[in-house]
Amino acid sequence: MTILCVRFQLPPTDEAALPQLLGLLEEFTPVVEALPPDSALVDLRGAERYFGRDAVELAAVIRVRSLALYGVDCMIGAGPGPMLARMALRDARPGVTSAVSADAVREFIEEKPVSALPGVGTATARTLCEYGLDTLGRVAAAPLSTVQRLVGAKAGRDLHEKANGIDRGRVVPNAVSRSLATERPFTRDELDPDRHRRALLSAAEDLGTRLRALDKVCAGLTLTVRYADRSSTTRTRTLKEPTAHSAVLTRTAYDMYEALGLQRARVRALTLRAESLRPAEHSSYQLTFDPVDEKVRRIEEVADRARAKFGPRAVMPGALAA
Repeated sequence: MTILCVRFQLPPTDEAALPQLLGLLEEFTPVVEALPPDSALVDLRGAERYFGRDAVELAAVIRVRSLALYGVDCMIGAGPGPMLARMALRDARPGVTSAVSADAVREFIEEKPVSALPGVGTATARTLCEYGLDTLGRVAAAPLSTVQRLVGAKAGRDLHEKANGIDRGRVVPNAVSRSLATERPFTRDELDPDRHRRALLSAAEDLGTRLRALDKVCAGLTLTVRYADRSSTTRTRTLKEPTAHSAVLTRTAYDMYEALGLQRARVRALTLRAESLRPAEHSSYQLTFDPVDEKVRRIEEVADRARAKFGPRAVMPGALAA
């Protein structure tokens, strides 16, 4: 067991604490992959030798330091690879690390439903279940050609290998700056869709401004809606082209919100996250003959300069001015 998957028990209004918690993990190893909004993968191969402790013992130290320094508890899964660590996390609970040893991989995964495998979506799981391949053990026992006919050649080979406990994944060090998030909590559980949309407009404008200030664009957008009963719904959408244009971010956020079909939902907070950030200079922009779009982009540039000089509220959409 050399890989940890750590999920911090962050309160909904404290996602900004994640960079500090990633710094805590980097005190043990530089090989840390952020999984916003609240998780990370940690490769402890070097740390086990350096500290003379195994991954489970180091997980206990991480949990204690997280509680002592930041008041944040965490759940931790440990395994020989990233996939198995993430699967082990599903069985973890605060205070107890769920660990899968290299010798017990087959026993651990064979009775798991196919949906427990990271990367297997609802449609793929439904297709496999229709043909009786409802557990990973049955997928592993099925001929590779059968699995490939059901889900495709590349996906089928990858699924068959994972069902047999072959984990080719690795922890890729990154930074939480690969995504940007902004949250709009309500002072009370909010039923009004107009207020929801106004919060989304504010969040999209904020994200767009921050992206342009960093000279970045995002390739995707994630919307998380948190409800009064502490449950939440998350939707992610890939953009047609990477952008930092506030109007595009706003339209996408509205579309995701409308697709949820909420009816008198008591919403506690809305979080909008820009995913897969990349330098703006490395992205392309599809030229259009729409003079309105060009005018909006020029106004956006002027507004950014005004905000930089006079503050973030110097220029804002009229719907947010009240």
